Amino acid sequence: MSGGLRCMVMRGGTSKGAYFVADELPSDADERDALLARIMGSPDPRQIDGIGGAHPLTSKVAVVAPSSDPDVDVDYLFLQVGVDDGAVSDRQNCGNLLAGVGQFAVERGLVTAVGNEGQVSIRMVNSDSMATATFPLEDGLPTYDGGTSISGVPGSAAPVRLDFADTAGSACGALLPTGAVADVIIGVEATCVDNGMPTVVLRATDLDIAGDESPDTLEADRPFRERLENIRLQAGQLMNLGDVISATVPKVTLVSAPRAGGNICTRTFIPHRCHDAIGVLGAVSVATALRLGGGVGSELLRPGPDPDLVEIEHPTGTFAARVELTLGPQGPVVGRSGIVRTARKLFDGVVFPANPAIRQSE
Repeated sequence: MSGGLRCMVMRGGTSKGAYFVADELPSDADERDALLARIMGSPDPRQIDGIGGAHPLTSKVAVVAPSSDPDVDVDYLFLQVGVDDGAVSDRQNCGNLLAGVGQFAVERGLVTAVGNEGQVSIRMVNSDSMATATFPLEDGLPTYDGGTSISGVPGSAAPVRLDFADTAGSACGALLPTGAVADVIIGVEATCVDNGMPTVVLRATDLDIAGDESPDTLEADRPFRERLENIRLQAGQLMNLGDVISATVPKVTLVSAPRAGGNICTRTFIPHRCHDAIGVLGAVSVATALRLGGGVGSELLRPGPDPDLVEIEHPTGTFAARVELTLGPQGPVVGRSGIVRTARKLFDGVVFPANPAIRQSE
């Protein structure tokens, strides 16, 4: 690694991460993860000796390869690099970084694109589920300039349409992994749902908060956070995820009545920091839970003209998630899910990870 490693840094949605071609990383997973932690500068709360941004939303990695499935363009493995502990987890998807995978695949020559619009089919390795990214092209390459704005990102960029398939139960084995629309966990009613992201949906008022507090205020309330974590740990067991004390899933979303013209107000923990916005697949899972009859918080959902579209308010704006639901003989069935995000190439070059011998001697 003395000569560095080819790396592209991209903003995908409201996250930022490092994108790599799989065969340019070590094939051994432990060796790969140790290298990525050094690249990000973990473990260190400032990530001062790496390219991470000292926050879970900016300490992410996308590993992209030609797909092992002949009917799919690329495989995308998402890795979350812990800021403080340096742990590298593959237990969840990231729909935000997904927004840049198609463009990265074209930039690296993994996919050939022609015309004015690129369409890349993507297998999300973490959950073995499918997504299709559609984005504009210019002279055979992605164009990142455009007029689409998303909450939590200044300015505007080119739109990226993400359509999902087979996300229901991708991590937990079922859309409703507990078998129920609602459960009571440590005295609090919860809907445990997995439509691409294992998520526990709670009413904010059931935890004695209003639901529109700032992330800093919620993070500073230690008794509240401890109560929330206890619920999350028990939910992990109920959702077939096992012991999640060191895992990044399930996420927890608190819902309350909308305040800013949307359909619902949310605050999401990922899992210990309060998200400034809401994740892509987390938003899809929350929208799904709220559209289920008897889902926790469904009575707070303000109906809109399009029943499949849920406009989710979060601390920095809104996020629109579309979920098509039907009722089958075995319960609710998810049809197509989709969202629109933006992505932008920030840097393309060579990254130089810290020397492991030096890091170990500190």
